[in-house]
Amino acid sequence: MPLHGKVAIVTGSGRGLGLAYAQELARQGAAVVINDVDTETAAEAVASIEASGGRAVAVVAAVGPTATAQELVRAAVESFGRVDILVTNGGVLRDTVLWKMSDDDFDTVIGVHLRGTFTCVREAVIRMREQGEGGRIICIGSPTGQRGTFGQTNYAAAKAGIAGMVRTWAIELGRSNITANLVIPVAATAMTATVPYFAAAVEADAAGEPMPAFFRHDLGFGTAGDVAGTIAYLASDEAAGVTGQAIGVGGDRLQVWSHPEPVLSAYHAGGWTVEALDEQFAEVAGGSLQSVGESFPPLPDDLRR
Repeated sequence: MPLHGKVAIVTGSGRGLGLAYAQELARQGAAVVINDVDTETAAEAVASIEASGGRAVAVVAAVGPTATAQELVRAAVESFGRVDILVTNGGVLRDTVLWKMSDDDFDTVIGVHLRGTFTCVREAVIRMREQGEGGRIICIGSPTGQRGTFGQTNYAAAKAGIAGMVRTWAIELGRSNITANLVIPVAATAMTATVPYFAAAVEADAAGEPMPAFFRHDLGFGTAGDVAGTIAYLASDEAAGVTGQAIGVGGDRLQVWSHPEPVLSAYHAGGWTVEALDEQFAEVAGGSLQSVGESFPPLPDDLRR
Protein backbone atom coordinates (compact mmCIF):
# COMPACT_ATOMS: atom_id res chain seq x y z
CA MET A 1 0.00 0.00 0.00
CA PRO A 2 2.05 2.97 -1.23
CA LEU A 3 -0.31 5.47 0.42
CA HIS A 4 -0.43 3.82 3.84
CA GLY A 5 -0.59 6.51 6.52
CA LYS A 6 -1.50 9.25 4.02
CA VAL A 7 -4.68 11.34 4.22
CA ALA A 8 -6.47 12.54 1.10
CA ILE A 9 -9.26 14.99 0.41
CA VAL A 10 -11.22 14.46 -2.82
CA THR A 11 -13.78 17.09 -3.74
CA GLY A 12 -16.83 16.06 -5.74
CA SER A 13 -16.27 12.44 -4.77
CA GLY A 14 -19.77 11.18 -4.10
CA ARG A 15 -20.09 9.53 -7.48
CA GLY A 16 -18.53 9.19 -10.92
CA LEU A 17 -14.89 10.03 -11.47
CA GLY A 18 -14.42 11.53 -8.03
CA LEU A 19 -15.70 8.40 -6.30
CA ALA A 20 -13.37 6.25 -8.41
CA TYR A 21 -10.44 8.45 -7.34
CA ALA A 22 -11.39 8.25 -3.67
CA GLN A 23 -11.87 4.49 -3.76
CA GLU A 24 -8.50 3.92 -5.45
CA LEU A 25 -6.69 6.20 -2.99
CA ALA A 26 -8.30 4.22 -0.16
CA ARG A 27 -7.37 0.93 -1.82
CA GLN A 28 -3.76 2.11 -1.86
CA GLY A 29 -3.90 2.81 1.88
CA ALA A 30 -5.00 6.44 2.26
CA ALA A 31 -7.71 7.65 4.59
CA VAL A 32 -10.11 9.79 2.57
CA VAL A 33 -12.35 12.80 3.12
CA ILE A 34 -15.32 12.45 0.77
CA ASN A 35 -17.09 15.59 -0.44
CA ASP A 36 -20.47 15.98 -2.11
CA VAL A 37 -23.44 18.31 -1.99
CA ASP A 38 -25.87 15.47 -1.22
CA THR A 39 -25.85 13.84 2.23
CA GLU A 40 -27.07 10.43 1.10
CA THR A 41 -24.64 10.27 -1.82
CA ALA A 42 -21.72 11.19 0.43
CA ALA A 43 -22.74 8.59 3.01
CA GLU A 44 -22.94 5.88 0.36
CA ALA A 45 -19.46 6.80 -0.87
CA VAL A 46 -18.06 6.56 2.66
CA ALA A 47 -19.80 3.21 3.16
CA SER A 48 -18.30 1.84 -0.07
CA ILE A 49 -14.79 2.61 1.17
CA GLU A 50 -15.40 1.27 4.67
CA ALA A 51 -16.89 -1.92 3.23
CA SER A 52 -13.55 -2.59 1.57
CA GLY A 53 -11.63 -2.03 4.79
CA GLY A 54 -10.75 1.62 4.20
CA ARG A 55 -11.26 4.73 6.30
CA ALA A 56 -13.38 7.68 5.20
CA VAL A 57 -15.47 10.56 6.45
CA ALA A 58 -17.72 12.97 4.57
CA VAL A 59 -18.11 16.72 4.31
CA VAL A 60 -21.38 17.76 2.69
CA ALA A 61 -20.93 21.19 1.12
CA ALA A 62 -20.43 22.88 -2.23
CA VAL A 63 -16.85 23.84 -3.02
CA GLY A 64 -16.10 27.44 -3.86
CA PRO A 65 -16.43 29.28 -0.54
CA THR A 66 -13.40 29.46 1.73
CA ALA A 67 -15.55 28.06 4.54
CA THR A 68 -15.97 24.78 2.65
CA ALA A 69 -12.24 24.50 2.03
CA GLN A 70 -11.56 25.11 5.71
CA GLU A 71 -14.10 22.49 6.73
CA LEU A 72 -12.54 19.89 4.41
CA VAL A 73 -9.10 20.43 5.91
CA ARG A 74 -10.54 20.50 9.44
CA ALA A 75 -12.31 17.19 8.86
CA ALA A 76 -9.12 15.57 7.60
CA VAL A 77 -7.07 16.79 10.56
CA GLU A 78 -9.69 16.02 13.22
CA SER A 79 -10.50 12.58 11.82
CA PHE A 80 -7.09 11.40 10.62
CA GLY A 81 -4.50 13.82 11.97
CA ARG A 82 -3.10 15.41 8.81
CA VAL A 83 -3.49 16.28 5.10
CA ASP A 84 -1.15 14.82 2.47
CA ILE A 85 -3.16 14.73 -0.76
CA LEU A 86 -5.79 16.96 -2.31
CA VAL A 87 -7.70 16.07 -5.48
CA THR A 88 -9.88 18.94 -6.73
CA ASN A 89 -12.58 17.21 -8.74
CA GLY A 90 -15.76 19.06 -7.71
CA GLY A 91 -17.59 20.79 -10.53
CA VAL A 92 -20.83 21.69 -12.27
CA LEU A 93 -21.90 22.41 -15.84
CA ARG A 94 -24.07 25.19 -17.25
CA ASP A 95 -23.64 24.66 -20.99
CA THR A 96 -24.99 27.11 -23.54
CA VAL A 97 -23.64 29.25 -26.35
CA LEU A 98 -22.03 32.60 -25.57
CA TRP A 99 -24.95 34.81 -26.60
CA LYS A 100 -27.35 32.85 -24.38
CA MET A 101 -25.08 32.40 -21.37
CA SER A 102 -26.33 34.30 -18.34
CA ASP A 103 -24.21 35.92 -15.65
CA ASP A 104 -25.36 33.17 -13.29
CA ASP A 105 -24.37 30.44 -15.77
CA PHE A 106 -20.89 31.91 -15.97
CA ASP A 107 -20.42 32.77 -12.30
CA THR A 108 -21.66 29.40 -11.03
CA VAL A 109 -19.20 27.38 -13.10
CA ILE A 110 -16.30 29.73 -12.41
CA GLY A 111 -17.17 29.78 -8.71
CA VAL A 112 -17.23 26.01 -8.28
CA HIS A 113 -14.42 24.97 -10.62
CA LEU A 114 -11.94 27.83 -10.55
CA ARG A 115 -12.57 29.47 -7.20
CA GLY A 116 -13.28 26.10 -5.59
CA THR A 117 -9.94 24.78 -6.77
CA PHE A 118 -8.17 27.90 -5.53
CA THR A 119 -9.74 27.95 -2.06
CA CYS A 120 -9.29 24.22 -1.46
CA VAL A 121 -5.68 24.19 -2.63
CA ARG A 122 -4.86 27.27 -0.56
CA GLU A 123 -6.20 25.70 2.65
CA ALA A 124 -4.57 22.33 1.99
CA VAL A 125 -1.21 23.93 1.21
CA ILE A 126 -1.30 25.99 4.41
CA ARG A 127 -1.70 22.75 6.37
CA MET A 128 0.88 20.83 4.32
CA ARG A 129 3.49 23.56 4.83
CA GLU A 130 2.78 23.56 8.58
CA GLN A 131 3.34 19.80 8.65
CA GLY A 132 6.64 20.27 6.80
CA GLU A 133 6.53 16.89 5.07
CA GLY A 134 5.50 17.85 1.55
CA GLY A 135 2.27 16.94 -0.18
CA ARG A 136 0.44 16.30 -3.42
CA ILE A 137 -1.96 18.64 -5.21
CA ILE A 138 -3.82 16.97 -8.07
CA CYS A 139 -6.24 19.18 -9.99
CA ILE A 140 -8.67 17.89 -12.58
CA GLY A 141 -8.63 19.53 -15.99
CA SER A 142 -10.44 18.81 -19.24
CA PRO A 143 -9.75 18.69 -22.98
CA THR A 144 -12.14 21.66 -23.10
CA GLY A 145 -9.67 23.73 -21.12
CA GLN A 146 -6.90 22.76 -23.52
CA ARG A 147 -8.72 23.00 -26.85
CA GLY A 148 -12.16 24.58 -26.34
CA THR A 149 -15.64 23.10 -26.85
CA PHE A 150 -18.77 24.58 -28.41
CA GLY A 151 -21.19 25.85 -25.76
CA GLN A 152 -18.74 25.79 -22.86
CA THR A 153 -17.34 29.31 -22.48
CA ASN A 154 -17.59 29.11 -18.68
CA TYR A 155 -16.20 25.58 -18.35
CA ALA A 156 -13.35 26.25 -20.80
CA ALA A 157 -12.38 29.40 -18.91
CA ALA A 158 -12.40 27.56 -15.58
CA LYS A 159 -10.38 24.57 -16.75
CA ALA A 160 -7.84 26.70 -18.62
CA GLY A 161 -7.52 28.83 -15.49
CA ILE A 162 -6.88 25.77 -13.36
CA ALA A 163 -4.09 24.70 -15.73
CA GLY A 164 -2.47 28.11 -15.32
CA MET A 165 -2.74 27.94 -11.54
CA VAL A 166 -1.15 24.48 -11.48
CA ARG A 167 1.88 25.70 -13.41
CA THR A 168 2.23 28.60 -10.97
CA TRP A 169 1.83 26.39 -7.91
CA ALA A 170 4.49 23.99 -9.17
CA ILE A 171 6.89 26.94 -9.08
CA GLU A 172 5.74 28.29 -5.72
CA LEU A 173 5.52 25.00 -3.82
CA GLY A 174 8.70 23.29 -4.94
CA ARG A 175 10.71 24.33 -1.89
CA SER A 176 8.04 22.80 0.33
CA ASN A 177 8.23 19.46 -1.51
CA ILE A 178 4.62 19.84 -2.57
CA THR A 179 3.89 18.82 -6.15
CA ALA A 180 1.06 20.23 -8.24
CA ASN A 181 -0.22 18.48 -11.35
CA LEU A 182 -3.20 18.57 -13.68
CA VAL A 183 -4.96 15.37 -14.75
CA ILE A 184 -7.12 15.50 -17.87
CA PRO A 185 -9.51 12.53 -17.81
CA VAL A 186 -11.28 11.16 -20.86
CA ALA A 187 -13.90 8.76 -19.55
CA ALA A 188 -17.52 7.72 -19.50
CA THR A 189 -19.33 10.22 -17.29
CA ALA A 190 -22.77 11.75 -16.99
CA MET A 191 -21.62 14.39 -19.51
CA THR A 192 -20.30 11.99 -22.15
CA ALA A 193 -23.37 9.77 -21.72
CA THR A 194 -25.38 12.41 -23.58
CA VAL A 195 -23.04 12.47 -26.61
CA PRO A 196 -24.22 10.08 -29.37
CA TYR A 197 -20.65 9.55 -30.61
CA PHE A 198 -19.77 7.76 -27.35
CA ALA A 199 -23.01 5.77 -27.06
CA ALA A 200 -21.51 2.33 -27.75
CA ALA A 201 -18.77 2.87 -25.17
CA VAL A 202 -21.14 4.26 -22.54
CA GLU A 203 -23.59 1.40 -23.09
CA ALA A 204 -20.82 -1.18 -22.68
CA ASP A 205 -19.60 0.48 -19.49
CA ALA A 206 -23.12 0.62 -18.04
CA ALA A 207 -23.58 -3.06 -18.81
CA GLY A 208 -20.30 -4.00 -17.16
CA GLU A 209 -18.82 -5.08 -20.49
CA PRO A 210 -15.42 -4.16 -21.99
CA MET A 211 -15.48 -1.05 -24.14
CA PRO A 212 -14.68 -1.57 -27.83
CA ALA A 213 -10.98 -1.24 -28.63
CA PHE A 214 -11.71 1.69 -30.95
CA PHE A 215 -12.67 3.80 -27.94
CA ARG A 216 -10.06 2.53 -25.51
CA HIS A 217 -7.06 2.62 -27.85
CA ASP A 218 -7.81 4.92 -30.77
CA LEU A 219 -9.63 7.61 -28.77
CA GLY A 220 -8.11 7.02 -25.33
CA PHE A 221 -11.65 6.90 -23.91
CA GLY A 222 -12.39 4.56 -21.01
CA THR A 223 -13.90 4.13 -17.59
CA ALA A 224 -13.54 6.16 -14.41
CA GLY A 225 -11.38 3.36 -13.06
CA ASP A 226 -8.91 3.84 -15.91
CA VAL A 227 -8.15 7.34 -14.61
CA ALA A 228 -7.96 6.45 -10.93
CA GLY A 229 -4.58 4.70 -11.19
CA THR A 230 -2.92 7.86 -12.45
CA ILE A 231 -4.42 9.84 -9.56
CA ALA A 232 -3.05 7.35 -7.03
CA TYR A 233 0.37 7.29 -8.68
CA LEU A 234 0.69 11.09 -8.64
CA ALA A 235 -0.32 10.99 -4.96
CA SER A 236 2.49 8.61 -4.10
CA ASP A 237 6.10 9.15 -3.05
CA GLU A 238 7.20 7.59 -6.34
CA ALA A 239 5.89 10.68 -8.17
CA ALA A 240 7.89 13.16 -6.07
CA GLY A 241 9.74 14.37 -9.17
CA VAL A 242 6.61 14.99 -11.24
CA THR A 243 5.21 18.50 -10.90
CA GLY A 244 3.72 21.23 -13.07
CA GLN A 245 2.51 18.68 -15.61
CA ALA A 246 -0.74 18.27 -17.53
CA ILE A 247 -1.31 14.54 -17.90
CA GLY A 248 -4.12 13.13 -20.00
CA VAL A 249 -5.43 9.65 -19.31
CA GLY A 250 -8.27 7.56 -20.65
CA GLY A 251 -8.79 3.98 -21.73
CA ASP A 252 -5.43 2.50 -22.70
CA ARG A 253 -3.77 5.88 -23.38
CA LEU A 254 -1.54 8.16 -21.31
CA GLN A 255 -0.59 11.61 -22.63
CA VAL A 256 1.63 14.48 -21.52
CA TRP A 257 0.20 17.76 -22.78
CA SER A 258 2.60 20.54 -23.74
CA HIS A 259 2.52 23.90 -22.06
CA PRO A 260 1.57 26.81 -24.33
CA GLU A 261 4.62 27.70 -26.40
CA PRO A 262 5.15 29.98 -29.41
CA VAL A 263 5.08 28.04 -32.67
CA LEU A 264 6.44 30.97 -34.67
CA SER A 265 8.61 34.03 -34.00
CA ALA A 266 8.91 36.54 -36.83
CA TYR A 267 10.62 39.92 -36.81
CA HIS A 268 10.12 43.17 -38.70
CA ALA A 269 12.48 46.10 -38.35
CA GLY A 270 10.66 49.00 -36.72
CA GLY A 271 7.84 46.78 -35.44
CA TRP A 272 4.73 45.23 -36.97
CA THR A 273 2.61 48.08 -38.26
CA VAL A 274 -0.81 47.55 -39.79
CA GLU A 275 0.72 48.05 -43.21
CA ALA A 276 3.46 45.48 -42.57
CA LEU A 277 0.94 42.94 -41.26
CA ASP A 278 -1.40 43.53 -44.19
CA GLU A 279 1.45 42.86 -46.57
CA GLN A 280 3.21 39.98 -44.83
CA PHE A 281 0.95 38.26 -42.25
CA ALA A 282 -0.44 35.56 -44.52
CA GLU A 283 2.99 34.64 -45.84
CA VAL A 284 4.79 34.80 -42.50
CA ALA A 285 2.20 33.40 -40.10
CA GLY A 286 -0.55 31.81 -42.15
CA GLY A 287 0.99 28.36 -42.07
CA SER A 288 1.39 28.42 -38.28
CA LEU A 289 -2.17 29.29 -37.24
CA GLN A 290 -3.54 26.76 -34.75
CA SER A 291 -6.74 24.76 -34.82
CA VAL A 292 -9.36 24.91 -32.07
CA GLY A 293 -11.67 22.30 -30.62
CA GLU A 294 -11.32 18.53 -30.77
CA SER A 295 -11.89 16.43 -33.86
CA PHE A 296 -12.72 12.72 -33.82
CA PRO A 297 -12.34 10.09 -36.53
CA PRO A 298 -15.52 8.60 -38.03
CA LEU A 299 -17.05 5.80 -35.98
CA PRO A 300 -16.66 2.31 -37.41
CA ASP A 301 -19.96 1.07 -38.87
CA ASP A 302 -20.48 -1.51 -36.13
CA LEU A 303 -20.26 1.14 -33.39
CA ARG A 304 -22.76 3.62 -34.81
CA ARG A 305 -26.01 4.12 -32.92
